[in-house]
Amino acid sequence: MENNVSHEMKRIETNVSDEILAELFLAQMMNDFKKSKILKKIDQSLQKRDKEAFLRLTKELKSVS
Repeated sequence: MENNVSHEMKRIETNVSDEILAELFLAQMMNDFKKSKILKKIDQSLQKRDKEAFLRLTKELKSVS
């Protein structure tokens, strides 16, 4: 009986661990995606010589990083 309980607890711990890793992975992917979009907008602001947009976007990038 104790062996079954121990095995079940290990299985639950593994499931929780996998869930946490998946959440961390997704959070990192979302963060990378946000950075990528901001960097593209920064490039566009440089091409347009839009100083206000550039400053706003670089500030936004710092907050995401």
